[in-house]
Amino acid sequence: MSTAGSKSDDTSNALAPVRWGVLGASNFALKVSLPGMVRGPLTQVVALASRDVGKARAAAQSLGIAKAYGSYEELLADPDIEVIYNPLPNHMHAEWTARAARAGKHVLCEKPIALNAREAETLIAVQRETGKLISEAFMIRNHPQWRQAKAWIESGRIGDLVGVQTTFSYFNRDATNIRNRKEVGGGALYDIGCYAVNTSRYLFGREPLRAVALIERDPDFGTDRLTSGLVDFGGAHLTFTCSTQAVRYQRVNAFGTKGRIEIEIPFNAPATAPCRIFLDDGSALNGSSAEVTTFPIVDQYHLQSEAFSRAIRTGSAIENGIEVAVGNMRVIDALFRSAEHGGWERI
Repeated sequence: MSTAGSKSDDTSNALAPVRWGVLGASNFALKVSLPGMVRGPLTQVVALASRDVGKARAAAQSLGIAKAYGSYEELLADPDIEVIYNPLPNHMHAEWTARAARAGKHVLCEKPIALNAREAETLIAVQRETGKLISEAFMIRNHPQWRQAKAWIESGRIGDLVGVQTTFSYFNRDATNIRNRKEVGGGALYDIGCYAVNTSRYLFGREPLRAVALIERDPDFGTDRLTSGLVDFGGAHLTFTCSTQAVRYQRVNAFGTKGRIEIEIPFNAPATAPCRIFLDDGSALNGSSAEVTTFPIVDQYHLQSEAFSRAIRTGSAIENGIEVAVGNMRVIDALFRSAEHGGWERI
């Protein structure tokens, strides 16, 4: 077993913190993403807005955020805010990302950045018009376990990458939960299948050509509760299954001609425990031949916001820029079309 170290960016101490504002007070933001983001040092969350000012004040107080607004418009009008974090419901992502950028703010928007590629493409024009950075918040690309997997693939440790296999599921039949509301972008593919698409594109380092999918819809909600897909990268494949009504589980395997990489907790990497990935030459079918690499505890949401803040201050590259986000939506569109019409769909 080996332990992977983490590197700190010494330049961070010399940079002025970037002032962030948050749209909405969702449970996800308050409990999952924001606790890591407020740690700084480059990310300084200074304001939060909700359409219910009482809710905004309570949320801001719970996280030590100084200012609370009773409307999204008030937050966007605050000249002190440089960046907007947008974790609003899926159907509001594109609209409020555009409004934030046109208000002079950079934007980190939760996934999916839109409900289709055409909607996402409008944000390319918005970025050109405003000169502001727009990024889709796939926090996993900032986690060292994914960067290690990518480095192993690029260095040939598993030979040629020929397949990525992804499973991601949880059980939720709460009719009041936003993930079970079709009209606002609920369902498995938008919520968690998007990770399979994004990470396979990251590992392969190129865009896929076509896709085919099967979807089982909930008879009450109309959302896709079970989606499986096959995505053709030209001589290499992504195969995945995602579900909002199956046992809680997630795993990624990347298969090469000489070995495989298994990521044990690929997406919901805990902020309170180490993570492990496995490099296996396949000599033992029970997996005992795998070399285990353990990563120190990190918060991937903290790493994501710090990287975005650093990009603003230094001009460094960002992960999941708007062009990358549009590419993800094109694949998701093709998967939905395939499930509706049957057969392969070009991307």
